Amino acid sequence: MHGPTVKDASTEPIARTFDLWSWSTTFTRRSGGTIVDVMIDHEHDLLLLREATDRLLTAAAKLDNAAVAGPSRLPGWSRGHVLAHVARNADALVNVLAGRPMYASAEARDADIARDAPRPLAAQLDDVRDSAARFVAQAAQPADWARTVELRNGVTDKASRVPFRRLVEVELHHVDLGIGYELEDLPEEFTDREIAFLADRFAGNAAVPRIAVTASDGRQWITGRADDDPVSVIGPAPALLGWLSGRREGSGLNCDSGLLPVLPAL
Repeated sequence: MHGPTVKDASTEPIARTFDLWSWSTTFTRRSGGTIVDVMIDHEHDLLLLREATDRLLTAAAKLDNAAVAGPSRLPGWSRGHVLAHVARNADALVNVLAGRPMYASAEARDADIARDAPRPLAAQLDDVRDSAARFVAQAAQPADWARTVELRNGVTDKASRVPFRRLVEVELHHVDLGIGYELEDLPEEFTDREIAFLADRFAGNAAVPRIAVTASDGRQWITGRADDDPVSVIGPAPALLGWLSGRREGSGLNCDSGLLPVLPAL
């Protein structure tokens, strides 16, 4: 979803998606006053997740121990921190699907990442791979995917949304590693879904002017205050995602008011 940047590496940098309700059910979501019907299939998202995890593991396997210890694109985090977070997030979402607290505490979450960050490449890869397998195994258990689950800080969601939440973690943190996988490399479906969520996240926010976020091919998302004439922000979808999510400052985007609107931190 500031001119935004990820300002605090102790917070979970990006785990966001549509407001999805349940597997193979249709839900409606406001998008600039338009009602949008979306069909969600958690099994489809699990397939996308498997492909994304394989991409991350294949790319990370080309690193060496020095590169893992080097800085990522997230302030204060090495690539080891990012890989450790990806692994611990998988286990946290296993907890969510199993009906347990996502993390024992915020302090425990941060301590686990700090503990695991300095490990050599082989240990990092094994952990990402093994934790991903644990998540897939938990997701394969018979369950009511329409049930409500609890995440961090009292946030609740539908179980069917969890595989896409995990996909967001894997895809965006792959980009955050800074090893050649860019926003332009993300699958188009993922980019569209994440832009839609981020636009919806800012919808109705009094601190955000009304914005018509428009991709170069004409796809459009409306966000911000409801009572203004919209400011137009136009550009390639990956650039829009980078700006909305705080991963880029807006290079490649055009705004009819001159400067891009300043978005609040998420």
